[in-house]
Amino acid sequence: MKTIIFTVGAARDHDALPAVARAMVDQALDGFAREGRGDVKRLQGSPYFRLRAGRYRIVFGQDQTTILAIYIGKRETTTYHGI
Repeated sequence: MKTIIFTVGAARDHDALPAVARAMVDQALDGFAREGRGDVKRLQGSPYFRLRAGRYRIVFGQDQTTILAIYIGKRETTTYHGI
């Protein structure tokens, strides 16, 4: 199992989510960290990945033992700008 770490911004995003969405994001991150399951794609032109959790997206980086959550938010046209 990989360790999940949140950046300050991602932690703020996570805390601001409604309870149902927060649970969905937690479940998606946990499933990916434990078993590598989930809808994950590498972001084009970036070293980061995105994980789908319903209408929400988690942008993250990873290595062999760690997942670093960088951004958590709804999928909108501005979700991936500046990443």
